[in-house]
Amino acid sequence: MTTSTNNDMAEQLPHSQLTVADIMVTRVVTIEMDDRLTLAKEIFDNVSFHHLLVIDENNTLAGILSHRDFLRALSPNIGTAAELIRDTETLQKRVHQVMSHNPITIAPHCNINQASKLILDHDIGCLPVLENNRIVGIITWKDLLRAYYTNF
Repeated sequence: MTTSTNNDMAEQLPHSQLTVADIMVTRVVTIEMDDRLTLAKEIFDNVSFHHLLVIDENNTLAGILSHRDFLRALSPNIGTAAELIRDTETLQKRVHQVMSHNPITIAPHCNINQASKLILDHDIGCLPVLENNRIVGIITWKDLLRAYYTNF
């Protein structure tokens, strides 16, 4: 579950010329719509990122499960002395019950100003990067902030 970016190239270009492809994370972790939240918990407990791309039976993007969406779906008593069976049962929900549907996406050739505008206009934390309806990466607000910071 490692991630890689194209940051070496990004540090050589002025931010106005950077494209999404220059700074996107190219190795993404996906989860399936019918997976249970227990799998999402395992992933989120072991990684430093906060977005999982949700794919359907055709391996196409169906939604996004953010760490925030995940936490909102769980009982607050999980892992506490007050935990009951009904609390742990919240982990049996399916990803499609909790995920954000119809995510806003971007193409790799778009510039980072366009990506920033989409993230700000839609108040979202990430953009799946699609090329010919195929997932090729993901870009987050942190990737954009890092690109602007390193290129000023």
